[in-house]
Amino acid sequence: MSSYPLIEYSPHRLYVSGVALAKTEAKSESQTTLKKQVIPSPQAPFSCIIPTPKLVIAVFRRITLPMAKILNDYPSVALKPEDLQDKIDFAQIFGRKNPVHIEIGSGKAAFLLNQAKAQPDVNFLGIEWARKYYRYAVDRIGRWALKNVRIIRTDAVHFLINFVPDSSVECFHIYFPDPWPKKRHHKRRFIVPANLEHLLRCLVPAGTIRIATDHAEYFEQIQKVLTAFSGRLEKIEFFPTAGAGQSEWVGSNFERKYLKENRPIYTTAVRKK
Repeated sequence: MSSYPLIEYSPHRLYVSGVALAKTEAKSESQTTLKKQVIPSPQAPFSCIIPTPKLVIAVFRRITLPMAKILNDYPSVALKPEDLQDKIDFAQIFGRKNPVHIEIGSGKAAFLLNQAKAQPDVNFLGIEWARKYYRYAVDRIGRWALKNVRIIRTDAVHFLINFVPDSSVECFHIYFPDPWPKKRHHKRRFIVPANLEHLLRCLVPAGTIRIATDHAEYFEQIQKVLTAFSGRLEKIEFFPTAGAGQSEWVGSNFERKYLKENRPIYTTAVRKK
């Protein structure tokens, strides 16, 4: 049986599961106005009047649209910037001394979820600035009760400069960073020489950087930046991640969206010498 409420309509009344909606016209010399009028509903012992069309639409939306997902906060997953005072001790945060991978721009945590399940011996930290994605990611990881993932909402560059120790990260994952396509916004792009210096400082010897994007022009810039550091980086093969499906490289929400739009995906990976 359908879960939708019983709806009956007449030219002057609309009954929705016992709630009567009606309008009456009061004519004056120059205008017609709406008046509230309580009309008993034949479907239930209570009644209510919604006097405007906008409110009638609001009632239908409330009835037919699904409820918003409740996102829970998990203190065991969320890392709060205000709790950080100095360089991070990853062993203390994760409760163990294992290799650390950092994803910059974790979105809804699709990559983190799948990769953390596939590599339980690796500690994963996701950095996400957008609040709605951060909350979704914390809820998602928390529901899966993964012990090897932490997520922080902060600016990635600020976090790297102030809180990530030298030679402490085994791999940086940078998947579908904002391309900032307008030329005047290119300075906001993450992969630029100054930020690559920070990544290299944080990487352990033989640590890696993995990058994927759908933006051809940004990928050209990325390759130029990496080439400028060829004395300190060597190119390696980019292998698909644990959550990647057929024809996918990363398996993230953004990648799947772009593949549906038939956009090409560009990937590269480098290793610190």
